[in-house]
Amino acid sequence: MSRVADATSAEIAGARLVLVPVGSVEQHGPHLPLDTDTVIAVAVAQGVAAELGAWVAPPISYGSSGEHQSYAGTSSVGTEALTHLAVELTRSMRTWAERVVLVNAHGGNVAALTASDEIEWVPCRTESVDLHAGFTETSLMLHLRPGSVRLDLAEAGNTQPLSEILPAMMAGGVAAVSPNGVLGDPAGASAAEGERVLKAMVAEIVEALS
Repeated sequence: MSRVADATSAEIAGARLVLVPVGSVEQHGPHLPLDTDTVIAVAVAQGVAAELGAWVAPPISYGSSGEHQSYAGTSSVGTEALTHLAVELTRSMRTWAERVVLVNAHGGNVAALTASDEIEWVPCRTESVDLHAGFTETSLMLHLRPGSVRLDLAEAGNTQPLSEILPAMMAGGVAAVSPNGVLGDPAGASAAEGERVLKAMVAEIVEALS
């Protein structure tokens, strides 16, 4: 794995595959940092790059997070702006790289990334157990950056399935269904589980891109 930011122009010319992590800056409950999605996206991209001999570009840290705007710290650029950025960035990188793939770790970015056929992207599937700031994301952060996890402040949020809360969330954002911003329950989260989930996400994307 090599970092685009560390390369010279001559070293990066003709790159076969460049991975661009895409995250967000948004609330993740009372116990996780605002850049949780970006941290996860970067880690997954690095893991995939190590397997495929790819380059990892600096992340797109600001995403489409309007559903979290009721909470302080959330910093969203919206769907249209993110689509425009992703398209222009891909076009630019494709002048010197054979393939550019965005590695997305925030569900709110999906509408932006699917809005143009010029964008190739893969998801970091962190929502198999819970949706937001629960067991899975807390475990990942305990593995990746434990110093940023405030376990003493962790608490359960709304644990209903997405299908049951989606109408209310679409109308009023996450605050309409979870006052503390958590969709899930971080209880029992561990660094070991985070390591397992990270390896599984990396393996899934490696298979998809191979």
